[in-house]
Amino acid sequence: MPKAIFRFYEELNDFLPEHRQKIDFKADFTDKRSIKDMIEALGVPHTEIDLILANGKSVDFTYILQDEDRVSVYPVFESLNIENVTRLRKIPLRRTKFIADINLGDIVKFMRVLGFDVYFDPTVSIQKIIEISQKESRIILTKSKKLLKFKKVTHGIFIRPGTTEKQIKRILDYLDITDRIRPFSRCLLCNNLLESVPKEKIIDRIPPKTRHFCDEYTHCKFCGKIFWKGAHFIRMKKVIEQILNQPEFYQAV
Repeated sequence: MPKAIFRFYEELNDFLPEHRQKIDFKADFTDKRSIKDMIEALGVPHTEIDLILANGKSVDFTYILQDEDRVSVYPVFESLNIENVTRLRKIPLRRTKFIADINLGDIVKFMRVLGFDVYFDPTVSIQKIIEISQKESRIILTKSKKLLKFKKVTHGIFIRPGTTEKQIKRILDYLDITDRIRPFSRCLLCNNLLESVPKEKIIDRIPPKTRHFCDEYTHCKFCGKIFWKGAHFIRMKKVIEQILNQPEFYQAV
């Protein structure tokens, strides 16, 4: 049976069993097997990969493995210029939108706090998530390696263990979208954009104590939720500053 020598780099090792992490290892494969199928069979989703070298030359996912191939697999490059080789991770979508699976409620809330469009419905199936992702050009956020291995998935990010702040920071760094942050511009409940609303127009819906200290309000015209800069706003603002490591970021935007 033909064999190939594989080596995975950096965070791609998180998907491998310990005895295969950060070392060269041999793996058997059947004839005419694509390099993409083989890599995913080893446990690494294709959405996490930016570059594959076969015997020192860049190849795409359709490359057919040959006996004794030496394969090096790399994640997203943050500082190394690889413009002249075959990058496999597609350029981030021009309009950055997301869809999150059932286990990411906290991430959804704070991604919306940052102003990102995040579709979230804990009742939808994996197939429906993929369908919506394709139809609406949304990047999938998930803790499921299985979901990211579906062939129809073109844009996806595997959410690794960690605090919500660290998980969101990785998303921002991975896609380089910090400049697209628009804090407190989106409804946390239904995901639609917020609009300013005169205090007088909603006076009967504002808690009595709040009327005395706050004059600025936004509301969602779709679900009717009202927002103001109260205690909850201050708590969320602190989380944003922790994510970005930039105190007083909100005032600077």
